[in-house]
Amino acid sequence: MKEKDKRRDVRGESRERVKCQRETLGKYFYDLSKLTFTALVLGGIAMLFQSEKIEISMIGMFMVGILFSVGLAFCGNKILK
Repeated sequence: MKEKDKRRDVRGESRERVKCQRETLGKYFYDLSKLTFTALVLGGIAMLFQSEKIEISMIGMFMVGILFSVGLAFCGNKILK
């Protein structure tokens, strides 16, 4: 009987570890999403205020930043579900 209890405990600990790893990985992707948004989108807005004309590279930076941010947030959401 004690051996069965030990196996149950090991399985429970294993499941808890996997759950914790998934949560940590999901949070990691959310943090990457926030960093990408900050660096590319908000950095591009700062460049927009410094220059007088809008360049294609700035618009591209906005678009790439938004796409990567949404993509990384989506990955984080999928991992957590």
